[in-house]
Amino acid sequence: MDEILENKKVNPEENILEIRNLAVEYHTDDALVKAVNGIDIVLRKQRTLGLVGETGAGKTTTALAIMNLIPDPPGVITSGTILLDGEDVLKMKPKDLERIRGRKVSMIFQDPMTALNPVFTVGEQIASAIALHEDVNKREAFDRAKEMLEVVGIPGERAGEYAHQFSGGMKQRVVIAIALACNSSLLIADEPTTALDVTIQAQVLELMNKLKQKYNTSMLLITHDLGVVAEVCDDVCIMYAGYIMEQGTLEDVFENTMHPYTEGLFNSLPDMENRQAELKPIPGLMPDPSNLPPGCPFTTRCSYAADKCTESIPQLKRISETHFVACKAYEDVNFQIARNR
Repeated sequence: MDEILENKKVNPEENILEIRNLAVEYHTDDALVKAVNGIDIVLRKQRTLGLVGETGAGKTTTALAIMNLIPDPPGVITSGTILLDGEDVLKMKPKDLERIRGRKVSMIFQDPMTALNPVFTVGEQIASAIALHEDVNKREAFDRAKEMLEVVGIPGERAGEYAHQFSGGMKQRVVIAIALACNSSLLIADEPTTALDVTIQAQVLELMNKLKQKYNTSMLLITHDLGVVAEVCDDVCIMYAGYIMEQGTLEDVFENTMHPYTEGLFNSLPDMENRQAELKPIPGLMPDPSNLPPGCPFTTRCSYAADKCTESIPQLKRISETHFVACKAYEDVNFQIARNR
């Protein structure tokens, strides 16, 4: 992690989030699931980082760890440091965590359909977040809640309605209003558009971009959709089987793709200029996190794999000032892989 910070020439005071050597396991009756395996992530202030990967890659577990919400049991954070604006979240007491959740860091959970409480009005739910962190009475908090609804494009008079009276896109807007009610420094958005149709997705992404600029908020966007990443993000981390495979600026990862897994993700996208072209899916499935293969976890699906790939887990290596890749091809000058993209 220190090497990455040094190579990026970043002043730690400019970072809203620093994750160092984070490892998370889930202990079940049947197996030990290694969900996150020693990852390092840096997010600078007022930037958006896209955390990209398939289902089961460890993205949501990483987000929950940042909030210190890993369910224990069965989850255990076995190592790591998570610095949120310089404070170690993993060393905080419950009272301190209550202070920062909603105020310093907020989270938009994956499914807007189930994120809202059905027995409270949407205004009450936004107001409760405001009342927790601001020195205001209930009336003032509810008035602020109406203002936040207006900010996300919902008439303030609908604050007295319940979640079932809203469409999926409007529910997501309410969840965003709750997350931004106290001007959080960091917004974690876990698949914020997955349950929405394409038109509403575009509206929600445009709204999030505008609010990010308005409130000078940093954002960690968790997604499997590379199109969403291209639309919203400044930086990208590609995650696979609990490891970071590639990370860099949007231009680094999209224009100078280096890791075979990242290459596979791009190759599996439809070619909009040639509708007749066949898709090139990545062969096989992501390995069982309770039984990871030796060495690089992508070895079993990688068309460039060699014996060397199974010997040890590749470490992130610097490709440029901002671009890092975890692949044996970049650890040994005598072992190179052909690029076909």
